[in-house]
Parts: sequence; C-alpha cells; structure tokens
Amino acid sequence: MTTANPTASYSADAATYRPGKIRNRVLWTLQILLGLFFIIASGGPKLVIPNSLTENAPENLTIPFALLIFIGIVEVAGGIALMVPRLSALAAAGLSVLTVLAAGTQAFIADKPAMAIFPLTLAAIFAWIAYERRATLTDLRATLSR
Repeated sequence: MTTANPTASYSADAATYRPGKIRNRVLWTLQILLGLFFIIASGGPKLVIPNSLTENAPENLTIPFALLIFIGIVEVAGGIALMVPRLSALAAAGLSVLTVLAAGTQAFIADKPAMAIFPLTLAAIFAWIAYERRATLTDLRATLSR
C-alpha cells in the first residue's frame, strides 16, 4: 500500500525527487537565512578582521592562523553556494561536514562541549537541506558529464 504525498513530486526515478511548493519555500527561506549567516556573521569576520578574532577568542589561537582564514573562505563560499539552485545540495552537504567539525573543535579542542550544540543543530539542518535538494546533485552530475 502506498500513500500519496501531496507536498512532493516523484518521477520514475527516486533520485529525481523534488520537494512540494510549501516545503520548497521553507527550504529556500532556510537556505537564504543560513547562507547570509555564513557570509556575514560566520565566515566574513574571519576574512575581514582575523586579528581581532584571535585576540577576543582564545580557542581560535589553538588552530593555525592560515587555517582560520581557510575556514572563513570555505564558510563564505558555502554560504554563497547555498543560495545557488544548482549548488545548494552540494553546499549543504559540505556545510554539514564543516559544522560537525566545528562541533568537534568546540567540544574537544576548546573544551566547551556545551558550545557544540549549535553547530550540531546546524549540521542536522544542512543534512536535511542536502537530502531534500538531492535532485540537484544528479542534475549537476549530468551537466558536468556532458
């Protein structure tokens, strides 16, 4: 017995699943808000004022300065790609991995396990976005293989 899901559309292949209208709006709202968060509040300060980050947050001193800049670049690129339709699933998957690593850094290197809750929540949200946007991965693969 199968039940119809009115908020999703399927084709013959399960890999081409597309979310329904309401779910699509929720996803785009999350993608835009989180993309702007990563561009403006998370990655941007690491690139614009990296010296003040190391002065104000002692846990940032435990990682090399070049790695801090690299993380800022990855966060800004992920935030931008999260708002590009063809790259949204790939960006969400990458940001999910990045936030899990950030949670590990908070828990084990900075010795503040309570601070790992926020990055883990973000990782779950990004994993959900990547799952819902999985059809863009097959579209991207098809585009690149031409």
